[in-house]
Amino acid sequence: MKRKLFVQTFAAAALAASALPALAQAPAAAFPTKPIRIIVGYAPGGANDILARIVAQKMAEGLGKEVVVENKPSTGAIVGSVAVANAPADGYTLLMGASGPIVFNPALYERLPYNPTKDLVPVSIVGTFPLVLSVAANAPFKNVADLAAYTKANPDKSNYGSSAASFRLATELLKSKTGIRAEHIPYKGSMESVNSVASGQITMTLVDSGPAVGPIKGGLMKGLAVTSPQRIAALPDVPTMAEQGIDLNIQFWSGLLAPAGTPKAVVDKLAAEVQRIVKLPDVRARMASLAIDPAGTTPEEFAKVIATEIPLWSGVAKANNIKAD
Repeated sequence: MKRKLFVQTFAAAALAASALPALAQAPAAAFPTKPIRIIVGYAPGGANDILARIVAQKMAEGLGKEVVVENKPSTGAIVGSVAVANAPADGYTLLMGASGPIVFNPALYERLPYNPTKDLVPVSIVGTFPLVLSVAANAPFKNVADLAAYTKANPDKSNYGSSAASFRLATELLKSKTGIRAEHIPYKGSMESVNSVASGQITMTLVDSGPAVGPIKGGLMKGLAVTSPQRIAALPDVPTMAEQGIDLNIQFWSGLLAPAGTPKAVVDKLAAEVQRIVKLPDVRARMASLAIDPAGTTPEEFAKVIATEIPLWSGVAKANNIKAD
């Protein structure tokens, strides 16, 4: 009798265990059943925000549920990052995270109210992009050497704008390689720093390509250099840093992240959706117009990028004695 009972119990347990994979897949199969929210840690207008809105529109079409973009601008995109880190781990609150809050903030802040590698899980990198060193259209600088010479002669009149820790660290690295002397002025979004440069309120900004392309093509700003290895199609007349003898190659990225603990099946489904979106011809054309290269990585590939870049930029920050205010 006892043996029969044991056999029945074992069989029931085995049947339940065999059902576990199906149960694990159930949340992903049903996902989503309600609207998804994508948090952007910057003001509207920057590359991160533009990509979030592109993804939101196409993801809504692909998944059949509304996808809303919500801007939570703050210094270092910390507020938006914390909001997602503290959100339920169900895939309905996502972060369009840039390099800044994920790999630069750990290098610049001694204490952060979130841990990029413990509180967030990578989904997929949407796109990568270079930075553009920009000045006012009527500025007397023809190249980076001219700008450096001016700032050395006029350090009290020279400054630069940046909207996040990533741009600040990149600019400070540029300063160390060129001798540029300029004080830092913080902004909440890339478009704010671009507008200040265009109006002559600040000397320069090293900004993501998205918000820089339009004003440069429109004659409101002048691009002195891009940080990519080759010139970019959207700004073919703007030389690279390397062409001007400056050893500076920087590519930033934007990608989706979810709260830690989000079921892997849901994360994989979201990653597959990003991979589908970045292959769409109209999306690729839109990204190309902003000098953004489509990516569409797996969660594992994204995790490797983060694991590599956090120590890289921490080393740069330490070598240049740079800390956030």
